[in-house]
Amino acid sequence: MRMRQFIRALGMLTVLVHAGLAVAQADEARAKKIIGGSCFLCHGAEGESASEVFPRLAGQNAEYIAKQLENFKSGKRKSSAMVSMVTELTPEDMLALGEFYASRPPHKEAAKDLPLAAVGQYIYHAGNKFSGVPSCASCHGPDGAGSNTLPRLAGQHAAYLDNQLKQFNKRERNNDNAVMHSVAEKMTALEMAAVSEYLSGK
Repeated sequence: MRMRQFIRALGMLTVLVHAGLAVAQADEARAKKIIGGSCFLCHGAEGESASEVFPRLAGQNAEYIAKQLENFKSGKRKSSAMVSMVTELTPEDMLALGEFYASRPPHKEAAKDLPLAAVGQYIYHAGNKFSGVPSCASCHGPDGAGSNTLPRLAGQHAAYLDNQLKQFNKRERNNDNAVMHSVAEKMTALEMAAVSEYLSGK
C-alpha cells in the first residue's frame, strides 16, 4: 500500500514539474516576443544596455522590474520613453519580463574612476555621520543585490544611478520614495557620483 502511494505521489510530482517547466517556457517565450518588439532597442536583447541613458536589466530582481513597469503604466513613475512601451502590457507580461531579465547574468565591469569609487564604497557601507546620510547597504545589501522589492544596484551604469539619485534628491521621481527622498536630499553631488561609481564596478 505504501509503495503504491509513493508511486502515485511520485507520478503527481512529475506531472507538476513538467507543468511548471511548460509554464516557465511559455513565460520566457512571451517575454522574448515583447523584448524583440521594443525593449531590445534601449535595453538590449538580454538586458545588457550599452547606453548609460538606459538601465541594465540583466540580473535585476523580477518583482522590482514588474513593479516599475506597473508604475510606468499607472503614471506613478514618469518617463516619456517608457509610457508608450507599457500601454499594452498586462500584469502577466510584466511578471514574465521580470523573470526573464532576472534569469540573465548581471553585468560585470571594473569601476572607471577608482579614487571616486573608494569614496563611494565608504559611503555605501558606512554612510556619512556628519551629514546624516545612512548606509546604503542597510537596505540594498552589502553586495548591492537588493531584494525582491528593492533594485539590484551592482553592475548598473554609474551615470544612470547618479541620475536616479538626483531625481530622488529633487523629488522628480515619486515612486519608491518612502525612504529614498529623505536619503537623497542629504547627499551632495560628490556623494551621489561616488556611490554610483562604486556600484557600477560591483
